[in-house]
Amino acid sequence: MGKAKKRGFRRGDLDDFYKLSREEAVREAVKLLKESDNNAISLITLFGLTAEELLEGGADYEEVVKMGCLIK
Repeated sequence: MGKAKKRGFRRGDLDDFYKLSREEAVREAVKLLKESDNNAISLITLFGLTAEELLEGGADYEEVVKMGCLIK
């Protein structure tokens, strides 16, 4: 884990996502994408989620394409 993530956990910035497994993170990201919430971007980049994982998790293709360069 990088220095920035460790610092974020210590400060409490990422408390919402601290206890998520990767599968739970995919489900939460898909839910946030459907709600057009900006927290989806931070969750996707934090876990390094791929477009394939999001699509398999039930995200709309259009929403995933909008993410563009953020998703591998």
